[in-house]
Amino acid sequence: MSNKNIFILIISLLILGTLTTIILRSGGPTVPSTKYDTFAQCLASKNLTMYGAVWCSHCQAQKALFGDSFKYVPYVECTENPNECIAKTIESYPTWIDGKGTKYVGEQSLKKLSEISGCQLPLD
Repeated sequence: MSNKNIFILIISLLILGTLTTIILRSGGPTVPSTKYDTFAQCLASKNLTMYGAVWCSHCQAQKALFGDSFKYVPYVECTENPNECIAKTIESYPTWIDGKGTKYVGEQSLKKLSEISGCQLPLD
């Protein structure tokens, strides 16, 4: 192996090591979760809405079930829209209300939301 090839090999390894360190320190590449996008969009099409509050730990847990797909779920923040939540007689967070006005109080599993709405959950 020539000195030129050894030099190129050493430089390549240094660059690769530096890139690996940067990726590991940053927590690795992030890929947005889209697993539940279609499910969340189906809930929206069925007018299934979640009512909650930013400070509510149960609401945070409910949102976390969807990951990034929660952006498609109809959501009313009661601290910002108190009149709407009062009109819907929201007394506990989270509360889900379907298009027929039926309330589902408390955290709901994705399976339960699927049963309520008729929306199909993605296969694992």
